[in-house]
Amino acid sequence: MEEVILVDREDNQIGTGEKMAVHLEGKLHRAFSVFIFNREGKMLLQQRAFSKYHSGGLWTNTCCSHPRPGEKVETAAHRRLMEEMGIACSLEKVFDFIYEAKLDHGLTEHEFDHVFFGYFDGDPILNPEEASAFRWIDREALAAEIESHPEQFTVWFKKVVSLAVPPHQRPLQPCS
Repeated sequence: MEEVILVDREDNQIGTGEKMAVHLEGKLHRAFSVFIFNREGKMLLQQRAFSKYHSGGLWTNTCCSHPRPGEKVETAAHRRLMEEMGIACSLEKVFDFIYEAKLDHGLTEHEFDHVFFGYFDGDPILNPEEASAFRWIDREALAAEIESHPEQFTVWFKKVVSLAVPPHQRPLQPCS
């Protein structure tokens, strides 16, 4: 049984809950999203595995998940980035936000989402249980695709992508 961390609106832990039950009940819980950019400023997208318990086959940010009880958010972000995409690189927390959205299969995503940016040049090594495909895309092409085919992207990605602009004025350490 996988557990997630229940939080209040200030991200203070108020308990834990079984992941599927939390998503069925729409309880606020801690999560993270990772956005990886390359030196050209393109964003790395993953297509969620079609077998995922929700949003299968949809395009989304590089990696997202939930920290385990007792695990630091940044540690979890590094862990899942390696598990999902085979990438190890420096990450910088850039912002957080709260959102709530109805998903498929009667689930609700209600998350206090910590957003991290990192830089990587190369191709990821996908875990097929997590991701079906990947691609690098520039902001203009992504905006046009979301406009013309919003149903092909996850709900949370469409909410946060406008805020996920790489801070080119303060370069992060590139990773290999």
